Amino acid sequence: MPARVSEAVVLQTWPFREGDLIVSFLTREMGKLRGVARRARRPKSGFGSGLERLSHIRMSYFQRENRELVNIDSCELMHSQFGVLSDFTSACALDFFAEVSEQLLPAAEPNEKYFRLITAVLDDLRKGNSWRAITYFSVWAVKLAGLLPELHVCLGCGSWLDDAEHPERAYFTRQRAGLYCQDCRRALDMRGAWELTPESRAIADEILRTPIALLSQRSWSQSTAADLRRFLAQQMEAQIERRLITFPVLEEAA
Repeated sequence: MPARVSEAVVLQTWPFREGDLIVSFLTREMGKLRGVARRARRPKSGFGSGLERLSHIRMSYFQRENRELVNIDSCELMHSQFGVLSDFTSACALDFFAEVSEQLLPAAEPNEKYFRLITAVLDDLRKGNSWRAITYFSVWAVKLAGLLPELHVCLGCGSWLDDAEHPERAYFTRQRAGLYCQDCRRALDMRGAWELTPESRAIADEILRTPIALLSQRSWSQSTAADLRRFLAQQMEAQIERRLITFPVLEEAA
């Protein structure tokens, strides 16, 4: 099979044999793949820093018939994330992006929208917009995975939550999908439920219809839409059937 050349984002690497690396990477055309980078861990490796976490690269690789792992020939670094590592929140964000992508994306399934999402949020992260990038990524990662519940309707009784003058309070728990109004919360005995505020629901709405660079100007911090990120993380965790390792670390990074 002839070599392919594709833009890619490195998700994760593992040591393999003496001096090699197994690399999980997301390509624009072919989705998430895994491959072997021969001699990548040796001092004079031709890969340089191109296989660092979340590096945006141009990769050359080929896959033999009936082989799960591709062979990685070379990579050219397009954008490094090295510059954000001095900020702890941004460094945690890289871990979060990588874990979510590794866990949610199926193998070898083209998903150009997700590729454009990851490159957009990495660009925003390099500009210093950590919490905006994290929140935007979380909303769209869940949306593109087909896991985003209706944010404006109570799953219990079907009532509309976002009346223009008096928006309803909405609640969620790990045990139930979707959002519930206050009456259904009481009726269903949803103890320990968290609230998803109207402000956070409005932020999610804006994210779903606006490119990240054109979002409304606001002062983003850890507290901005923290309830929304918790809600989205729970949708991811229900899908992958385990807790995300990076999410609690990220939310405590401020």
